Amino acid sequence: MPTSTLARAALGTLKWLLIFGVALLLLFAALAWYTIASHDTEHLPEHHGKVHSELFVGAGPKQRLVVGFGGSEGGNAWASDRWQAQRQRFLDRGYAFLAIGYFGAKGIPQQLDRISLDAVHEAIIAAATDPRIDSSCIGLIGGSKGAELALVLASQFDDIDGVVAIVPGHAVFAGLTDAMTTSSFTLAGKQLPFVPVPWSTTPALLAGDLRRAFELMIADTSAVQPALIPVERINGPILFVSARKDEFWPSTEMSELMLQRLNAHASPHAHRHLAIDGDHAAPLDHFAAIEDFLDTRLCR
Repeated sequence: MPTSTLARAALGTLKWLLIFGVALLLLFAALAWYTIASHDTEHLPEHHGKVHSELFVGAGPKQRLVVGFGGSEGGNAWASDRWQAQRQRFLDRGYAFLAIGYFGAKGIPQQLDRISLDAVHEAIIAAATDPRIDSSCIGLIGGSKGAELALVLASQFDDIDGVVAIVPGHAVFAGLTDAMTTSSFTLAGKQLPFVPVPWSTTPALLAGDLRRAFELMIADTSAVQPALIPVERINGPILFVSARKDEFWPSTEMSELMLQRLNAHASPHAHRHLAIDGDHAAPLDHFAAIEDFLDTRLCR
């Protein structure tokens, strides 16, 4: 085949590849626009204001209450068989334990989208009326998005007396919907300010690189500022447990930012950051340090 013919064939192939690429890009843009436009931001999700709670109580009077929140897996993680052994460890140490599921189960919101902080708080206060519980001592423990929830909740309600935040975020982020255009949480029916998801995160999200996507989200500090969690308002000790090789989001860096904020506000309460050399799940192997912190700091 003559060289000129080969060149024309190559140019023709390149042209069609470019057309195909542009068509795919336009299709993706149309799908993205439809996903965002079709997400209902005007009405609160079905079952908004509903949570699932299960109380576990040990022996003895006046037990301090620990409340557990799962992360983006949904359901009521702390009530599951997986966490039975750790729940029992808390009971054996003299705590009562309240497991709260806030999305992804029957009768509660199906997505982590505009979760009612008021409803979560009401469930905690209702459980604390049990005569075996010391209602004046309530601590929260949460992992990942559950840590975000624990920190936000404690910053809004001063009857929470301490927080253990495992691989936490330092701000309120978007709800876990395809559109990512609504807040994770509401207070008194109104969305809390949240970190916007810029278009620049699209390649990372498509590639499944969640950490890079979150790094891009928090790079614009002016956009993040309104959504920062006011951890200095928390009425008790705080333990941050992060993962240096966190593949989900930069939990170590965000924990350090919260620690700096507490120091800048001269928080009178104990606050500590334990950075684990591992991935997002690695801190779950360090509950001995968490137990020690609660034993020595919660309502002490």
